[in-house]
Amino acid sequence: MIIKQVVVGSFQVCCYIVGCEKTRQCVLIDPAGDEERVVSIVKDLGLEVKAIVNTHGHPDHTCGNKKIVAMTGVKILMHPLDDEYFSSPAGMAMARQFGLEPSPPADGHIQDGDRIEIGETALKVIHTPGHTPGGVCLYGENNLFTGDTLFVGAVGRTDLPGGSLDIMLQSIKNKILTLPDETVVWPGHNYGVTPTSTVAKERKTNPYITDFL
Repeated sequence: MIIKQVVVGSFQVCCYIVGCEKTRQCVLIDPAGDEERVVSIVKDLGLEVKAIVNTHGHPDHTCGNKKIVAMTGVKILMHPLDDEYFSSPAGMAMARQFGLEPSPPADGHIQDGDRIEIGETALKVIHTPGHTPGGVCLYGENNLFTGDTLFVGAVGRTDLPGGSLDIMLQSIKNKILTLPDETVVWPGHNYGVTPTSTVAKERKTNPYITDFL
């Protein structure tokens, strides 16, 4: 599996280029600005974008969707609970309040347990509500792309519409901490002391896990 972490946009979101080494197909996880740079990196890697996958619908993670679609023609995939809200007038108004470009509605919906095929590799969809109702993590080849559910040493905020700390902690306990210890955690923002972590390290050192679970 090819993985390239690219920090983009005014909110410094970690966008991920995840590709198949053999077929050179890839997906973009949370393109959120600097779209020309992201597409240029894809080309430099010799990859072809097949889809955009959003870990959740917050505008800081989806504001690049519209431009990436215009540049590549690919489809947007998102959990239906977030697609419904963030495609609504209230959801689009949130984007504009942050000075960001609202995302078009998703072209396809992803649900818990779905597999997103990327050539000869794949990402499994793990529904992890809490940061948003439709938040997901994406798991493949011992790599977990956590969006804003789990950061290195922290968790995502839960004070925005649809957020719940209790639900998020249960998502982490039941959906993330059950994964193999060596699973690499690729967060949606680089807020920690390192840009990545592991499930084992977060279990031992993340205060939201050690103190509340």
